[in-house]
Amino acid sequence: MQQRRIGNVQVSAIGLGGMPMSIEGRPDRARSIATIHASLEAGVTLFDTADSYHLHADEVGHNESLIAEALKSYGGTTGEVLIATKGGHLRPGDGSWTIDSSPKHLREAVEGSLKRLGVDSIGLYQLHRPDPHGVPYEDSVGTIGELLDEGKIQMAGISNANPAQIKLAQEVLGGRLVSVQNQFSPAYLSSRPELDLCDEMGIAFLPYSPLGGIQKAGGLGGHHVPFQEVADAHGVSPQQVTLAWMLQIAPVVIPIPGSSRPETATDSARAADLKLTDDELRKLNSAF
Repeated sequence: MQQRRIGNVQVSAIGLGGMPMSIEGRPDRARSIATIHASLEAGVTLFDTADSYHLHADEVGHNESLIAEALKSYGGTTGEVLIATKGGHLRPGDGSWTIDSSPKHLREAVEGSLKRLGVDSIGLYQLHRPDPHGVPYEDSVGTIGELLDEGKIQMAGISNANPAQIKLAQEVLGGRLVSVQNQFSPAYLSSRPELDLCDEMGIAFLPYSPLGGIQKAGGLGGHHVPFQEVADAHGVSPQQVTLAWMLQIAPVVIPIPGSSRPETATDSARAADLKLTDDELRKLNSAF
């Protein structure tokens, strides 16, 4: 599989997003484990998660525990796997999402993630969201930097950030920001300025919901006809074409499509090796 870099770490060009395996509509644990194993078999080495990927208040970190269990039970090698998790988002258990990116909470969140993942240091830790409740962004990012200095985490990233916050985070971290995770897809192009800035700065850009999210991914070809036409020409799914298109936007892009079935996880992974021609790229770009 094609490889890309996050900081100094080489990872698969397509990652696996863990949210669909842990929130509303999630599959049983056996199918989730099988989905992670299928990704590993396909060459995926980047797994995205967060402590807030869960349903009920008493199961914080459900997806982190799931990934740890799947890696432990996998029969092959997992030494090159990078787990990227996040902190600062919370789910009280009533279906809502809240935010606490205070230094105190982030430190508590990291300790919890370390235990659930069963590691001494987290490969990539990302600030999930800026705190709207009076916590200065530089304080939240500064805490991530302290955790980096202390060895609790090995690399630092941010999520749901705008260009000004990306630049501020890079300054606060002393040039050690390695990733930005924002929503980006054919249906959601609003993060293109952040993508372009990451390309300029040499920072990995990790598009979440790259297929439009759980509700829209299946109908991708119908909503964006050129993607279906190019898919038909290659004999692949429009989802594969979408991810391949995204990879060819910039060398820093590493999509992290979510999946809850082994077959869709495998299909997404194949996009890393799908090459689109210049004419096909022009056709796809004309869809917007």
